[in-house]
Amino acid sequence: MAILSDSVGTWAGTNGFRLMPDSPFAEFSATATVTLAAGGHLTSVAYSWEHPDDGPQDGLLVLGSAGDDGSLVAMWGDSWHQQPAPMSLSGSRGADATVKLDGSYGGGWGWRVVFEAAGEESLRMRMDNVIPEDQATAEIAAGPYPVMVMDLRRA
Repeated sequence: MAILSDSVGTWAGTNGFRLMPDSPFAEFSATATVTLAAGGHLTSVAYSWEHPDDGPQDGLLVLGSAGDDGSLVAMWGDSWHQQPAPMSLSGSRGADATVKLDGSYGGGWGWRVVFEAAGEESLRMRMDNVIPEDQATAEIAAGPYPVMVMDLRRA
């Protein structure tokens, strides 16, 4: 079965963004288009969102199966978060229509992208920054915290 096959189509909704875990989310409109490619072996998620200071942004995730064990691979780029070079991610599909992808960058920091489909009419894309143990403080714990939460409905 193709990744996110029940989510193929055009989506619109809102995106909450924050840079730091103790900051409030700034919410703006967002869109996404989920398509299948390469005979259904690849799924692309093209999305747009708005940064509170830097304005309109966009990104692209391309996901595929990494083997018969349900593991996934992905390539991700975003005009604000991850540029100019794309990030490689790996992950898995959950039994409950979720997809979780993880990548790493600079000094043990991580990035997590999670897709949650609630039926065929609701799609959430959450992006978490993952703080390494050696960078944690008394105020900011190690581990993932949401940076972006995009809640979408079929357009």
